[in-house]
Amino acid sequence: MAEIFEVLMVVSFGISWPMSIMKSYKARTAKGKSLFFLCMILFGYACGITSKLLNGRINYVIAFYILNFIMVSIDLFIFFRNQKLDLQS
Repeated sequence: MAEIFEVLMVVSFGISWPMSIMKSYKARTAKGKSLFFLCMILFGYACGITSKLLNGRINYVIAFYILNFIMVSIDLFIFFRNQKLDLQS
């Protein structure tokens, strides 16, 4: 039962990342984004993945952690692209 709530937590966080990625990509500016926030979210997902691996409790939940980690990484990559665009203008 605890795994179901963990999945719901990770999925609810993950729902916002595709929208954030699209907004960042279309905005073409890093203004309004926080590098610290994105890095802390990545760190949190990395800790969640590491916890699953160290506990030996590798199950379907880890896929959601990995998917969210990938989406935040994409948003971070776009942040750096947008920051470069900000400096060019």
